[in-house]
Amino acid sequence: MNPTNPINTMSTGDVTSVTDPTGTAASTATPTTTTATGTWMDSTRSAIWITRPGQPAPITGTRHCAAPYTSLLIAALLTLVASSNLIDVYGSVLSWATAAIPATIIGSLVALAGLFPVLRLWWQMLFMAFAQLVVGPALILNDTTIVHIIPTVRTIRQGWMSMLGSFKYLLALDPPVGTADGSLLAVWTICLWSALLTGIFAVTKDGRYIIIAVIPILANTAVCALLGSPTGFHRIAAGTVTAITLVAWISSRWNLLELSRWLSSIVIVLISASLAVGGCAVVGQHRTILRDHYEPPLSPYQYTSPLSGMRSYVKNHKDDVLLTVTDLPAGSTVRLAVMDRFDGNVWNLSDSAMASDSSNYRRVGTSIRNTAEGKRFTAKFTVDKGLTDYWLPIAGAASSVQFANTSDADSFYYNTDTMSSIYSARTYAGLSYTETGIIPRMPTDEEIAKAAISLISQPKAEDVPDSVDKLANATAGGRVSGGEAAQSIAKQLKESGWFSHGLDGDYPSSAGHGNYRIDRLLAGSAMVGDSEQYASAMALMARSLGMPSRVVLGFLPKNDEGDISESRTEKHGSSTVTQFTGNDVTAWVEIKLDGYDWVPFYPTPKETKIPDDNQNLTPPNPQTLVRQPAVPLTNPLRDDNQATGASSIGGSMADEAPDNMSWARFRTIARAVALYGSPIWVLLAVCALLLIIKAIALLWARKHGSPSQRVAAGWQTVTATAMQSGLSVHGTRNEQAQAIAKEMGLAPDVLITLGKEADYVSFSGNTIDQHQVDRYWNDVIEERATMLKSLPALRRWRAKLSLRGMFHKTCCTGMTWKTPGRDREPSVRRTA
Repeated sequence: MNPTNPINTMSTGDVTSVTDPTGTAASTATPTTTTATGTWMDSTRSAIWITRPGQPAPITGTRHCAAPYTSLLIAALLTLVASSNLIDVYGSVLSWATAAIPATIIGSLVALAGLFPVLRLWWQMLFMAFAQLVVGPALILNDTTIVHIIPTVRTIRQGWMSMLGSFKYLLALDPPVGTADGSLLAVWTICLWSALLTGIFAVTKDGRYIIIAVIPILANTAVCALLGSPTGFHRIAAGTVTAITLVAWISSRWNLLELSRWLSSIVIVLISASLAVGGCAVVGQHRTILRDHYEPPLSPYQYTSPLSGMRSYVKNHKDDVLLTVTDLPAGSTVRLAVMDRFDGNVWNLSDSAMASDSSNYRRVGTSIRNTAEGKRFTAKFTVDKGLTDYWLPIAGAASSVQFANTSDADSFYYNTDTMSSIYSARTYAGLSYTETGIIPRMPTDEEIAKAAISLISQPKAEDVPDSVDKLANATAGGRVSGGEAAQSIAKQLKESGWFSHGLDGDYPSSAGHGNYRIDRLLAGSAMVGDSEQYASAMALMARSLGMPSRVVLGFLPKNDEGDISESRTEKHGSSTVTQFTGNDVTAWVEIKLDGYDWVPFYPTPKETKIPDDNQNLTPPNPQTLVRQPAVPLTNPLRDDNQATGASSIGGSMADEAPDNMSWARFRTIARAVALYGSPIWVLLAVCALLLIIKAIALLWARKHGSPSQRVAAGWQTVTATAMQSGLSVHGTRNEQAQAIAKEMGLAPDVLITLGKEADYVSFSGNTIDQHQVDRYWNDVIEERATMLKSLPALRRWRAKLSLRGMFHKTCCTGMTWKTPGRDREPSVRRTA
């Protein structure tokens, strides 16, 4: 079989240029544009332009001059998306963008300079050093420059120190860290060098190197995620945008981006995304954050119990002003320390990671994130002589703390769980700072009485005397709600007890709040003490009933009876002033209630309720207080290391808890089974896998092998599509083309032309170039889409998912030869 000699026909305007195989050419003037028919070289739809040896191939396209700039723009956008993980860390998009966008632009421009040989390497390194050590510090440490433009020696020195110190700053502080202390140099450094490394490989002419540009993008994403917050900044959207952009970018640079296949690619991406998002929705997620594993040089639970030093303030500075606060809302309390661990001797800070960890003090930036609701305030605190401790007075939930002396901020640590702070350098007379925060709304007595307890994890109270449990159950064991039980305990202690600091002239009252002292208070001969003992007793009683409790030490604006009084706040012009003395240092109790967070209770008797020898000071007998049989707490949710606080107050609650847990566990299991065991997901996964396999196979056939082999594989793709549509393909390519067109109701011209073109490439012995192969394959893809479109919907999807004929290899050309002399049967027949 000898293929027909081809004739190239190029039609332009009214002149048709014809070139025959011998190389002679003629021009024929015609009134209209001619349309070539016959051989593959006569078709205007031809995907291949054949050239004779020694003749140059027609130019079909050149590399667009804007390609490097487009790639550089994509690289810059990917750099910004990757570094967006740090937006939550800095607190706002504007703060992050101040450093991220200029750094990315500069890094990209330095990478672009590599296109000019005279600017490569040494000049690029010089530009980067100038950007890192001069431009960055001048922009970020702007207050150290001259007229906010010209950098000074101080600018360069602080920029050099903050270049690495800013990363430690991000790890040591809880977000948002703000923009103080050159913290923006971290994102400046990351974006500057990531943009450079990504841009260098993005602007190369050889598209193969584009895969190396992915490495800086992934490294940037990983570093910013490790430095970021647990939630990130729209991380699902950022990850999806990055993945899709990378696939499209690489495909474009590798000439694999085919618009005709975008629909199937979008379907694959959507199915994969739904599987990924659906699977992650029911799986517990934990994001590794370096900040969670960084141990700052502070161990607050090793300090002496703050509560143990309470009486020394009353004894040594009872009438001395220890703290002056300006513009604090009247009647507001100021806390020093919060303790939730009782070891039998003292209340102290917990020494293990828990849901409510009183030792979780961390460095914070210029702003502090909190979710409190209430009255907003801005107050100035001034420490006076006599208050020298590690505990810094703080009111409400702080949103920011600004020190008058900026160097004092290095010693400031804040605990968002307990809304308290530590000043590691010890407070001193004259220490001044301004706090902006929120005074949480205090629920009414009626709301507290109806509130249930919150179930959280707390350390187990150790060596608790039996008198605590007996009095707790006798007082509040039958109460319906946690809030009502807490009110009963506070009321019982306040009404039954007597007040004394135990100082000179006072009724004898021992200091301390350990198990021995609390047992003497509740079961001894006299129920006498001050807030140190009563707060400890109430916290232990509440803990014995399963209520989350903790002891707070701080300042109360008290009147003569020890009650909170707004009259302690004096009006001075347009401002208010509150002065706290040593006698105002007090301990109280907080109970965590559903819907109200931590609610304060004050169980200490009035300070005017002073005992004498003629009064009955004996504590109440638990037997006489029982209003109904106390409900024992069976199987409290505790272990050897901690108490979960999940035990109930009433018997009905204790009975309902296991059922609720069982239903919750059942719903979790059912949801997981419904998601992972659904046949729809399995079917979609199989369909996606088949589409991926076919896409890879087509890409391999198009790009693998010599030009003639790829043209033959293109025709094999056409016949495979016919087979997947339910046809059985036999005979020569011409017979196959005619039979396929007939069975599928298509015009035969295109199929016949594609077959003749494949015949010519296989048997002519002439060479073809890459552009001709690409054109042939473009026609193949278009015709394949036309074939699928002609099928009914159900049959079309069956064809798309079928792998029939995809991996069938025929001898040399993909044609099936028949014995000479025999009549050929129909080339294509429909199969079941």
